[in-house]
Amino acid sequence: MGRRVGIFDSGVGGLSVWREIVHQHPTLETCYVADQAHIPYGSRSAAAILEHARGIVRYLADNACSAIVVACNTASAVALRPLRAEFPHLRFVGMEPAVKPAAFSSRAKVIAVLATPATLDGELFAATVDRFAANAQVIRQPCPGLVEQIETGDTEGKVLDPLLHRCLQSALDAHADTIVLACTHYPFARRRIQQIVGPHVQVIDPAPAVARQVGRVVAASPGATAAHEFCTTGSASEFERVARRLLRQPLRARALRWDEGRLREA
Repeated sequence: MGRRVGIFDSGVGGLSVWREIVHQHPTLETCYVADQAHIPYGSRSAAAILEHARGIVRYLADNACSAIVVACNTASAVALRPLRAEFPHLRFVGMEPAVKPAAFSSRAKVIAVLATPATLDGELFAATVDRFAANAQVIRQPCPGLVEQIETGDTEGKVLDPLLHRCLQSALDAHADTIVLACTHYPFARRRIQQIVGPHVQVIDPAPAVARQVGRVVAASPGATAAHEFCTTGSASEFERVARRLLRQPLRARALRWDEGRLREA
């Protein structure tokens, strides 16, 4: 099993997962693909999401990635099972709504899950709730516009606050004591979310658990120098600008283009 890990999302949200993977496993090489030509995935059909995911996985596999992190809750809910069946030679790590740890740690047994409609309506989410949170009140909260706002890189401004207050009002009204961030974009607004709900409410980001799972399926070489590659099907310069704001570090990105279901150099 090689050390190169492919990571993909519809945009910059998966960088919240990339950030944690690099933090936990600094010797792993990564290749990140943002499919910004098709963002947001949450409003697209299951067939379209699977088609895009399949093309990205082919590209990552062709570029020496032996493990793939589907760093998108929507794509994981829709495409993870068929991708595993179609690419049995690859190791996949997907996103699951952190309902299990939320149900375990919630004292009030009132949990709010912030996610896209595609995630909340998916079979994976329903099965996870039935299995681990049958005795809890689970508030399913879509957050329209939040992904698009985080894609601008502005996680502190006046536009963000009204979006967050609308997303969090149901949780506050129900006195939820645990909030699950079930979209990889949302952790970039975690600081402000925590300020709004207060210190007594636990806000769960699943990225650390995903990074731990990556460590279980990929063997890192001690002391190796890690290289990180970033690609986008949108504007490379805009991706660099937003990623720099979110990660607080510079990076370089390459542009890719879609060509009959395959990714090629732009």
